Parts: sequence; C-alpha cells; structure tokens
Amino acid sequence: MGVLKNIVAAVGLLAVAGVGETVYFYNRTMKRGHAKTERTIKMAGTDWTQYFPLMEERKKFVLVQPHSDVYIKSFDGLRLHATYFPPISSTENEMQAEHEEEQRAGVQKVVICFHGYTGEGLSNNVALTDYFLKHGYGVLLPDARAHGESEGEYIGFGCLDRKDALGWIDWVIKECGEDVKIMLHGTSMGGATVLMTSGLELPYNVKGIVSDCGFTSPKEVFTYVLNHMYHLPAFPAIQGADLINKKFANYGMDECNAKREVKKAKVPILFIHGSADTFVPCSMCDEIYENCQSPKRKLIVEGAAHAESYYKDMETYEKVLMEFEEEIM
Repeated sequence: MGVLKNIVAAVGLLAVAGVGETVYFYNRTMKRGHAKTERTIKMAGTDWTQYFPLMEERKKFVLVQPHSDVYIKSFDGLRLHATYFPPISSTENEMQAEHEEEQRAGVQKVVICFHGYTGEGLSNNVALTDYFLKHGYGVLLPDARAHGESEGEYIGFGCLDRKDALGWIDWVIKECGEDVKIMLHGTSMGGATVLMTSGLELPYNVKGIVSDCGFTSPKEVFTYVLNHMYHLPAFPAIQGADLINKKFANYGMDECNAKREVKKAKVPILFIHGSADTFVPCSMCDEIYENCQSPKRKLIVEGAAHAESYYKDMETYEKVLMEFEEEIM
C-alpha cells in the first residue's frame, strides 16, 4: 500500500511539473511582452553586428523617403499597423525612366514585407526596403499582431497572420488601384505567413510570393528547437501549449501548416533559405518546396544562418529576386 501511495505521489508531482513546464513554455513563446527579441536573436545564432554599418546606411536613405502610418482592422477586431512607402518618384536610380513610364501607364507594383518572430515591420526590413524602393516598388511593412504598434496579446505564427495578410492585400488594392501588382515577401515567421497565405483564395493582383527561411508550423519549429537546441522532449510542453492556444488564441499550433497550404497554391513561389540555419532547418524549406504545387524556384545560400541570406550573398539574392520578378510581373 505504501509503495502504491508513493507511485501515486510521484505521478502527481510529474503532472504538476508538466503543467508548470507547459505554462512556462507558453508564456515565453506565445504571448506579447514575454517573447523577447534578445532571446530570439540568441537562439537563432546569427551575428548581426557585422551588418550594422550596411543597415545604418540603408536606414538613412529609407527614412528620408515619403512614408506614412496606416491602420486596418483584423478579422477579429484588432487594430493593425503598417508603414507604407509609395514608389520613389525621383530620378536617382538608373531604372527610374522605365518606372515613370510604367506609372504613367497606370501600372504600379507593391511588395508587402512580413517580418519575423518578435520583430517589427520597419526595423526588420529596412535593408530590403532600400532595394525594393530603388527598383520601383511601393513597400508596405506591417507589424504582425502582438508586435510593434499592432494590437494583440497572442502571437499568430502565420496561422492567424495569413488572415491579416488578406486585409493588407485589400488595403493595397484600395490604395493603389485595381491594376496594382503585388508581391508578398516574408522572413522566418513572415515566411511562414506568406506560405500559409498561398493556400487561400487570393486576388489576381498577387503575382508572386517570396519566403525566406519560413517554417512549416509553430508546432514543428518549436519541437525542433526543444529537441535540437535545448535537448528537451517536446512532450508535454508542445501538446499543453496547443491546448492553451486553442482556448485563448483560437488556433492550434499545427492547425495551419505551410507544407499543406502550398499544395493548394496557385501563385508562383520563390523559396530562399540559408544552408547554415540552425533555428529553422533547411530541411523544412526542402519539405515545403517538394509539396508546393504552383510554379516554384529555390535558392539555398551557402553558409547563411537564420534570416542572413540577403546579407550573406546580396548579389545572388537580388539577382534571383529580379529574375523572379521578370517571370511573375
């Protein structure tokens, strides 16, 4: 009898410990204010200090361009924020004459850039904004729900953000006209967002999608992180977090999975990933790519860590972007 009592007591302690682990994991990863940028950068392992001079140089150019804050209401009533840069109208870059001719003909192109986990639209995409502005694009930089100036307590991990993406696409069409051509670009969680968006019914204005180091689903990426970075089992943290998230954030952690959504995709997709990514493994990119049913291209940047591909090999990245644009626009 004493042995049975001890076993029951031990099981009870393990259950309490499991609940504690689940709550701790959930609060640190899924809720605004608890998910920290510094921790994300540390886990990702990318050395960003080497790129600070380039970022500062591009930031100076970008911030003097005309831009404005814009807001929409999400499908579930949140006030979402973005920064919008209209296409540059000056004659500074060598392609401007062509861009002005396009604008006179009523043709305009806009890229919507979705940032990564714990990031913000403008700060995370300043280097790419420089590139896109100088290549004739208007640029919309949303803050994901529960990030930046957007409302929300629970992070969407692409599962909810894909529905927000539809709202931003609609905003661009209303702002820029029915003939506007739209490209979606996302990095990390933003990459997952645009891949998950690919499975929805999209307006004909959306001509292409670029996913840079996107993951399959929050469940799979956090299982990978727990197993490979912390050497911890995913059970019970992931399963418990899934139950909590369904109750409070209204979505399951594998409810939307990029490798399933791209099977329904009709829009061309460019996949980009770093071969040295230890946060979102390159194998996820391969898996999603193999499942994609729409026209597709893939660029693996050798030696690039998480979200580093653009900086690691800017020349190749921009070349592939331009080739992709020529195919879709």
